Amino acid sequence: MPQNIFLTGGTGFIGSALAAELVKRGHRVRALARPGSHNKLPAGCEIVHGDARNSSTYAAQVTPADTFVHLVGVSHPSPKKAAEFQSIDLQSIREAVPAAVSARVRHFVYLSVARPAPIMREYQAVRAEGERLIMDAGLKATFIRPWYVLGPGRRWPLMLVPMYAVARLIPATREGATRLGLVTRNEMVGSLIWAIENPADGIRALEPPDIRRAGTPEHAMSHHAA
Repeated sequence: MPQNIFLTGGTGFIGSALAAELVKRGHRVRALARPGSHNKLPAGCEIVHGDARNSSTYAAQVTPADTFVHLVGVSHPSPKKAAEFQSIDLQSIREAVPAAVSARVRHFVYLSVARPAPIMREYQAVRAEGERLIMDAGLKATFIRPWYVLGPGRRWPLMLVPMYAVARLIPATREGATRLGLVTRNEMVGSLIWAIENPADGIRALEPPDIRRAGTPEHAMSHHAA
């Protein structure tokens, strides 16, 4: 069934690919964009001009969405960007949650992060706070928790793939290597589509192994057929 989706972060690395695929699948997508960045959105995607850090610029236009997808975040996160995590990532989710509640959306999809992990503590803390805000608001939600997403312009972690393979073979490091495994942008888009088309009836989280599984076309097709 086609869904009515309000998307924040639709001009980004994952969001632009997701928006294009959702439109292709027949969903109505309205994406929040700052002036000057709307050309990054695909044809067929309706543009809502506004600022993700200030819901007064877009809250009135969330209705009649049944799904709110929040992908806003600092590009290329690193430990040096702790202040930006607060001013962009945390501020945007603080604004998005009441906007979604006010619009009475049925399902909130939030891009979070895998944890615990030995680095990026500030980033993990901000995303955990985002999850808490969503749960405290009583929204039904899916938390997508990747660790690192491979894709165009993000190829350097490919050198880590053999190390991950070895770590999964060693009992002492197996759990961490699995929990913090790498995923691709295609797998992220596939898992987001699966979450959108199969809304949660409560709170659920997709960790890297779940993202890889949900992001496969075979999984999406079999679940849809079921």
